[in-house]
Amino acid sequence: MPIYEFFCQPCNTIFNFYSKRIDTLTTPRCPSCGQDGLQRQVSLFATIGKATEEDDQFAGLDENKMEQALESLMRESSGINEDDPRQMAGLMRKFSERTGINLGENMEEAIARMERGEDPEQIEQEMGDMFDGDDFSFEALKKKALSKSARPRHDETLYDLHPDEVEK
Repeated sequence: MPIYEFFCQPCNTIFNFYSKRIDTLTTPRCPSCGQDGLQRQVSLFATIGKATEEDDQFAGLDENKMEQALESLMRESSGINEDDPRQMAGLMRKFSERTGINLGENMEEAIARMERGEDPEQIEQEMGDMFDGDDFSFEALKKKALSKSARPRHDETLYDLHPDEVEK
């Protein structure tokens, strides 16, 4: 019997489901919160090479989607005028939207001011102490994006992928 792993983001938990047949299409509801759209995970036995502690920081994230968003933003950033606060703000807003990273209230305020055309140096001078030493460089934001979620919990219960099927 195949066993499939699914990640529930709201619960930050990986659940195991067994099936009486191979089924690569069914996506169950979360057994804990009832959430639809769980993310299918690659089981450890199917991973080539030795898993490391560093690999686990990506559990629960759609790594390909995250990398695509970051690559797209890097391409876009090469064509912007760094002296134009509106363009810089637009790039930061896209970063937040595409990666799901919440930059926080203070950064949102700074971005809004940049979108209005205010000088970033003036904004930093006025708001600098509000950022508590946060680094908002592209590399720092990328690192934050790739490590944004805590390591997920593993539910050891084995759930039925097809609970409504009747034995023949």
